[in-house]
Amino acid sequence: MEYCETRHHEKTPSLLLFLSVFLSVSAFPQTPKVNADRLHQSLMQLSSFGKNAAGGTDRVAFSKYDLEARVFVQGLMKEGGLDVSIDFAGNIIGRKAGKNPNLKPIALGSHIDEVPNGGDYDGPVGSMGAIEVLKIFSENNITTQHPLEVIIFTNEEGGVIGSRALVGSLSNEALQVVSNSGLTQYEGIKLLGGYPERIPEMKRTRGDLAAFLELHIEQGGILDAEKLDIGIVEGIVAIEWWEFTFVGKANHAGTTPMNKRNDPMLPAARFVLAVNEIVNSHEGRQVGTVGKIQAFPGTGNVIPGEVKVNVELRDLSSEKIWNIYAELEAKATELASTSETQLDIRHIEVASKPALADPMIREIIKTQAEKLGLSTKSLPSGAGHDAQEMARIASMGMIFIPSKDGISHAPAEFSSKEDIANGANVLLQTILALDQKLNSKN
Repeated sequence: MEYCETRHHEKTPSLLLFLSVFLSVSAFPQTPKVNADRLHQSLMQLSSFGKNAAGGTDRVAFSKYDLEARVFVQGLMKEGGLDVSIDFAGNIIGRKAGKNPNLKPIALGSHIDEVPNGGDYDGPVGSMGAIEVLKIFSENNITTQHPLEVIIFTNEEGGVIGSRALVGSLSNEALQVVSNSGLTQYEGIKLLGGYPERIPEMKRTRGDLAAFLELHIEQGGILDAEKLDIGIVEGIVAIEWWEFTFVGKANHAGTTPMNKRNDPMLPAARFVLAVNEIVNSHEGRQVGTVGKIQAFPGTGNVIPGEVKVNVELRDLSSEKIWNIYAELEAKATELASTSETQLDIRHIEVASKPALADPMIREIIKTQAEKLGLSTKSLPSGAGHDAQEMARIASMGMIFIPSKDGISHAPAEFSSKEDIANGANVLLQTILALDQKLNSKN
C-alpha cells in the first residue's frame, strides 16, 4: 500500500503537466470545419428570394422577398439550436448560451437585404457563414465561454439602419426616409415585427458586447487579382462629401463671343482634373471621386450660369481627408479667381466616420488563417458595413474573401464555394481563439 501511494505521488505531477500542455494547445483540439456544401446550398436558397429575369436579386429591405427570406433565415437559426428573437429595429438575433453567463456576448453576422438588381453574396455570405459556424458548434457540442449572438441586420443597403439603431445613432428623421421598397424606414420596421417607437430602449453601449466579427466579400478586385485567400480588414474608411459650385453668367451659346463669356464650366472642368491630381499626389490608399456634375440651366444652347461638382473623399484617416480637402479648396478658389467666377463650397453630412479594426482581432484572424494554410493580405474596406457602426460599441474585426473580378452590387457578383468556406472556417477559428483570449483576461 505504501509502495502504491509513493508511485502515485511520483507520477501525478507528470500526468498533470501532460494534461496541462495538451489542454493549452487548444480547448477544442479536434474542431471540425464548416460544411461547405450545406453553406453553399443555404446561400443559393437565400438567393432565390427575389431573383429576377436578368439574374440579379431584387430583395430590397421591407419587400415581400425580404419578408420571405427572413422566415427562411429564422428557420436556419432554429435548426442550429439558436434562440431567435426580433428586436425593436427588426434585427434578427440568434443566441447561443456560453459556459459563463457573466461574460458579454461575442456577436457576428451581416445582412440579407440587397440593392435593386444586386448580387447573391454581398451580406448573405456573412449571414449564412455565421449561422453555419454556430450550426457546427451545436452539432459538435462546442460551447464557448462567452455567449454568442448572430445578428442579421435590418436594411444595411438603405443606410445601415439596423446597426445604427442598435448602437443608438438612428435618428427620428432617419426613420422618415423612404426606402427602396417605397416604405419609410419606420413603416418597414413595423412590417418586420419591430417597434420603431421603442428603438431608443434597445440601445447598446460600449461594454455590452465582448467583440463583433463580420465575414464579407471584398467588393473589390485586390484579393482576386493577387490570388489571395483572405483579406484582414484594417478598418472601414471614413467618407466625406462636398459640393463645389462655380457661378458665372448664363448667356446665349450662339451670340456670345468666346472672349466675352463668363463660363463656369471651364473652372469646373479644370477642377475635376485637379481632384484626380491632388488625391494621387498623396502617399496611401485614399480615393477621391467626382461622381456628379450638374450644369444649370442644363441645355445645349445656353452657356451655363452655374456648375455644381460633387466630390467624395475616402480614407481610414479623417485627418488626411481634411488635409486633401484643404488643397482642393485652395485649387478651386484659384480657378474661380482666374476665371472671374464665384465659388461656393458646401459640406454634405454623410455620417460616415472611420472605424479601425481591433489590432488583437486582426492578429487572431491572420494567425488562424495561416494555420488553415490560407494566404492573407491586410487592406482597408472602401465600402461601408454594419461593422462600422458596431465598432462604436465593441472591438471589431472583419474577414474578406475574394470577389470575382472585383464586381459587386450587380448580378455578376460572385465568390466561389471554396472561398466562402475558407472565410467561414477562418471565422469559426477566430471565434474560438478570441473566446479563449478574452476569457483569459477576465
